[in-house]
Amino acid sequence: MNAPLPSPPPVKTTCPYCGVGCGVAVVPDAAGGAHVEGDKAHPANFGRLCSKGAALGETLGLETRLLYPMMRTGDGPLARTSWDVALDRVARDLAAVIDSHGPGSAAFYLSGQLLTEDYYVANKLAKGFLGTAHVDTNSRLCMASSVAGHKRAFGSDTVPGCYADLEAADLIVLVGSNAAFCHPVLFRRMEAARAKRGTKIVVIDPRGTETAAEADMVLPLAHGTDAILFSGLLVYLADAGRLDAAFLGRHTQGFAEALAAARAIAPDAAATARACGLGAADVAAFFALFAATGKVVTGYSQGVNQSAQGTDKVGAIVNCHLATGRIGREGMGPFSLTGQPNAMGGREVGGLANQLAAHMGFSPAEVDRVRRFWSAPRMAEREGLKAVDMFAAIGAGEIKALWVMGTNPAVSLPQTGAVRAALEKLDLFVLSENVAANDTAACRPHVMLPAAAWGEKDGTVTNSERRISRQRAFLPLPGEVKHGWWPLAEVARRLGFADAFAWTSAAAIFREHAALSGFENDGARDFDISGLATLSDAAYDALQPVQWPVPKDAGAGAGAGATPGTARLFADGGFFTADRRARFIVPAPVAPPLGAEGFPLLLNTGRLRDQWHTMTRTGLSPRLAAHEPVPFVAVHPDDAARLGLAHGGLARVTSAQGATVLEVRADPRQPPGTAFAPIHWSFANASHGPIGQLVQARTDPLSGQPDSKATPVALAPEPAPFEGVLLARQGLTLPDGAWWARAALSGGFGWRLAGTLAPQAWAAWFAGLGSSDIIEMSDPAGGAYRAAAFDAAGRLVAALFVAPAGARPNVDALKGLLGADPVAPDDRRVLLAGRRAGREAAGGPLVCACFGVSQGEIAAAIGAGCADIAAVGRALRAGTNCGSCVPEIRTLLSRASLEAPAPRPKADVAA
Repeated sequence: MNAPLPSPPPVKTTCPYCGVGCGVAVVPDAAGGAHVEGDKAHPANFGRLCSKGAALGETLGLETRLLYPMMRTGDGPLARTSWDVALDRVARDLAAVIDSHGPGSAAFYLSGQLLTEDYYVANKLAKGFLGTAHVDTNSRLCMASSVAGHKRAFGSDTVPGCYADLEAADLIVLVGSNAAFCHPVLFRRMEAARAKRGTKIVVIDPRGTETAAEADMVLPLAHGTDAILFSGLLVYLADAGRLDAAFLGRHTQGFAEALAAARAIAPDAAATARACGLGAADVAAFFALFAATGKVVTGYSQGVNQSAQGTDKVGAIVNCHLATGRIGREGMGPFSLTGQPNAMGGREVGGLANQLAAHMGFSPAEVDRVRRFWSAPRMAEREGLKAVDMFAAIGAGEIKALWVMGTNPAVSLPQTGAVRAALEKLDLFVLSENVAANDTAACRPHVMLPAAAWGEKDGTVTNSERRISRQRAFLPLPGEVKHGWWPLAEVARRLGFADAFAWTSAAAIFREHAALSGFENDGARDFDISGLATLSDAAYDALQPVQWPVPKDAGAGAGAGATPGTARLFADGGFFTADRRARFIVPAPVAPPLGAEGFPLLLNTGRLRDQWHTMTRTGLSPRLAAHEPVPFVAVHPDDAARLGLAHGGLARVTSAQGATVLEVRADPRQPPGTAFAPIHWSFANASHGPIGQLVQARTDPLSGQPDSKATPVALAPEPAPFEGVLLARQGLTLPDGAWWARAALSGGFGWRLAGTLAPQAWAAWFAGLGSSDIIEMSDPAGGAYRAAAFDAAGRLVAALFVAPAGARPNVDALKGLLGADPVAPDDRRVLLAGRRAGREAAGGPLVCACFGVSQGEIAAAIGAGCADIAAVGRALRAGTNCGSCVPEIRTLLSRASLEAPAPRPKADVAA
């Protein structure tokens, strides 16, 4: 008997989702898929993955991919073409636009999904050889206020600490961060610190979140008052004698002015509490806890950044850490918990419109330095337009050529209706994408170029703790797909710049990028990885995760993957201002959120646990779709009652920018007068499209980051006398007038349906699917219609269930039939009842996406005696991986405890 072949070693790569930058170990299979698990050796996650990372293997198919170049001629449709024809068109039209209208008529819009090497080439081409600084990125929407705040305080875009500080801290303050959902791997590290060393967790957030449910203290401050709260804290620290006088004297500047301004804003804890809408005792307790605890990390996220005063909020937080010297030391410092997998890598190469490569800006000396290094013939000399202003300029006809790479601005930007209209005005619109269809691809690009997806990419990314990691390919490039940097270099060659873009590999690009970081640096700039500038191709392939800076004298051992990095900065000063001192900032007066006549609620937008951005990747996973299958708006029950909204019904949400229709969630955690809606849905997977069509284009004046947390809106009931469910093997075009949201299922898709479309209209539409084998049940008087269609082999093609509002059937038991063999006769007889023969219905909504555990299964385990989180974990594994489902499990345990019958009194033995 032959011995079994040994399994191939796993490919070590990096997760493509958030800025945590988790390491992933992948073993490809023979069918284009792979087994994915966490890399136990990676210092960002030590083997843990969140629900999204754990489901990466479900997102690797080619069904949705763009596999060859496409080009549109005139008003015709996109048609397949060759790379040479497509790139000739891009180069010719780009040159024509610039020749006619100047370099400022061309722009690039990039993405934190790109690898550093792709980003570098795009910035070199645009800013050094085309002469346009209109190069911005979707990182503008999430990181820009942190960047601006760091540069104001430190003189550089530097994150001072590292993830290990979360485990070393005695107090973690989370501001505007739902880390339990959005950064669950890091939140597990925080929970581990609490279990090991008694670390306290304080959550500062106007919205009740899953993170708040796990905190030791919660401060639900009024929207936009973060800078007031931290100004009050600065005053308290000064009055309580908790300042670090030595650090202030040696390493900072401007403290007296900042403290005076803070006293004017928030003179004491009581005044701070009033301004922030908090209890005075709660504010005093927080101030005292912060002052008395030496090791403090303040982690902040989109609730801080996505604000019209986001940069000031960051500055107010940093002020408190500078004043107490709690920065750059173990367990201490401000920490930006945000970003995409390569938001930081993009900034390292000048991915923002106000940056040049290697963390340089647009001073004459820096422009000259980059020009000389690149031998650039047409160097951009002033900052370009930031994202929101860039798309406004496109709409105004000032920018006429745009190259979008790896992002979906028709969904993610504010005022997406205006964005879509702007894109269709361009003389040249190039879209580099790995999916064939999304909302941006529907805006009539002239050229679409097929880009590599995760699993095919080869290069580097930098996570939120400055750690550079390799993304390695474990799948071949399919079809005619190319790496992201390749078409940029080919266009440069066609424009006459071949010598400057002559790389043959990502490693060669990385070496140039690293060399530029050390060029005329000598410690003057924070970003320096010149110690990696001479890596051989083999050493680049073997590169282990390393935190920058890695200056030239730290490069020894790089070939063996043992390059030393830098975990923390600024403990002993050494800031990157002209005098090497940090700057305290004075926040501007805090402006209340802008109200608007007829729009009485403030809309806050954000992420869900199991989805990422616009769902072009996570939307492929049935497991991830099961947690929250429909777009919704959450409001406080009192607001819902006042507005006549029913939980589970539909609401029309309107702002000055547009309108959409969402399912209503009456949520007592939602502050009265506010609403919350997730960002992930688009016209590709929901009838009424992205929430971005409502969001205002108001931005922070320093960072240019949009305020996505406070758009004035109005809510009103949307008539929906009917609702239903549709299951199908293939994508279908639904009838006009239907409200729908689509989610992936194993073997097909599922739609949640609602609206005014009567059962008879649905019956006519279903008949139009053309199947010759349909079973149906119709009850026009009762408002119900059910039908199932089968193919010639007896397999289920589609099943439709329409009912009056509030009576939507549970058809979870049928979902497995979409990928099954011919439906058995016993199943066929009960199918229209939403059942399968001899099987229980599925257990309701998914709670644990990592292990596919439903609410019903957890309830059953609790009923069988599982009395705490650990017991549920032992029984079902739920909550034992990323932990983001722990708050929901805790809620189910609490509910079961409240619903348990009171114990009967013991009998009187004497009686």
